Amino acid sequence: MDETGPGGPPPDTGEVNFPAHQAARCHGLAELDGQIARCRACPRLVAWREQVAAHPRAAFRDWEYWGRPVPGFGPEDAALAVVGLAPAAHGGNRTGRMFTGDASGDFLFAALHAVGLASRPTATHRDDGLELYGVRVTAPVHCAPPENKPTPAERGTCRPWLAAELELLSPTLRAVLALGAFGWQALLPVLGEAGWPIPRPRPVFGHGAELTLPATGRRPALKVLGSYHPSQRNTFTGKLTFDMLVDLLTRAADLAGLPRSAPRRP
Repeated sequence: MDETGPGGPPPDTGEVNFPAHQAARCHGLAELDGQIARCRACPRLVAWREQVAAHPRAAFRDWEYWGRPVPGFGPEDAALAVVGLAPAAHGGNRTGRMFTGDASGDFLFAALHAVGLASRPTATHRDDGLELYGVRVTAPVHCAPPENKPTPAERGTCRPWLAAELELLSPTLRAVLALGAFGWQALLPVLGEAGWPIPRPRPVFGHGAELTLPATGRRPALKVLGSYHPSQRNTFTGKLTFDMLVDLLTRAADLAGLPRSAPRRP
């Protein structure tokens, strides 16, 4: 497993300020993704992701786990961003791609495909041929956290990566869909720092929540939507159904100005 990537290891990858030092210097998403994959800023997350990678589940014992921070996935000119929580220990932490290889990803990519925003309804590994059309999938925390619960400090340390990603997407970005309250709460301050005015009091999360951040001198208007996270807890209990997510993705695609097919229901 190559832990350093092209060009060898960068300085200070173990320091908490590494994301803050590196993120804003990136000139494109490919460079940003490479720097994210090198980050070792949060000791607890580094230890957990590597422990999981060293002890695969029996079902994945033949896999060489990624075991690193997981970059975002999707084109550089995306008009819609989908912001989740963090990679799953045996999902993105195994495959190296956001929402790939776990039940939440299966649900999300099937819905994206149903709306015409993904080339296929399944996501199994980084080289499976999946393409996203006008959509970038990312998260406010790029390492798999124990019990799927990053700490506020870990979220804050990782925040510059999301800020830089949204900055690089800003010329084409027209809508953002936050999956879950965590994604919503992490997203709004970053959008504010990036130059979009955030209403006060801060809008409350809910499935179907929607707000418009007005254009400024350097930013186009941006639509922000909220959805329940496609976690197994939500999908198994019916709190989030497939049709609910398809309908919200259809709305988000329309707001982003993306062409799409008529939704295909399973």
